Amino acid sequence: MKYQAVIFDLDGTLLDTLDDLTDSMNEILRRYGRKGRTREEAAAFLGNGSAVYLKLAAGEPLEDFETCLEEYKAYYKEHMEIKTKPFDGVLQLLRDLRQAGVKTAVVSNKFDGAVKGLCEKYFGDAVDLALGEGNGLRPKPAGDMVEAAAEQLEVSLKDCLYVGDTEVDLATAKAAGMDCVSVTWGFRTEEQLKEAGATYLVDSVAELE
Repeated sequence: MKYQAVIFDLDGTLLDTLDDLTDSMNEILRRYGRKGRTREEAAAFLGNGSAVYLKLAAGEPLEDFETCLEEYKAYYKEHMEIKTKPFDGVLQLLRDLRQAGVKTAVVSNKFDGAVKGLCEKYFGDAVDLALGEGNGLRPKPAGDMVEAAAEQLEVSLKDCLYVGDTEVDLATAKAAGMDCVSVTWGFRTEEQLKEAGATYLVDSVAELE
């Protein structure tokens, strides 16, 4: 096998989290007198972390943004496992990679506590490492977190593959000098991914494997 490690995005790539992300954001928006968002709108706003997600979902600026953001994170952490589930075939893929001796990591712009909690619940020891936003490293699309993941996995970047579902993931892989595969079942359409420069796309977990 060409790659010694595969680094995955989480939301929209390994886990179908959109309903819980949408419901949690709408709870906070309602608390502050803002209209709720559809799943499609939420998907378009996601990819750059919780703060950007809240800013885009709110539309007009929120008077006490930091308080709203902390409320969102707290609410989401308590409600992030209601409708969330792995995409079909993902757990088997991770197990197959481990069986083949390929190391795996998850790198996400979701806040670190949620990333680690979700990975532990749904993947257990099938993932070697999970990193989220808030650990002192610049978030994606900077290459810092994937570079840190590769270092902790003790694998060179040229021997890593990055897998994600948005233009943010494409830019992250480019910043780190890594090969990238884009999945079409996540938060962006195939057309949007191609416009963002995707050169290798897969339509199923089986195809990815």
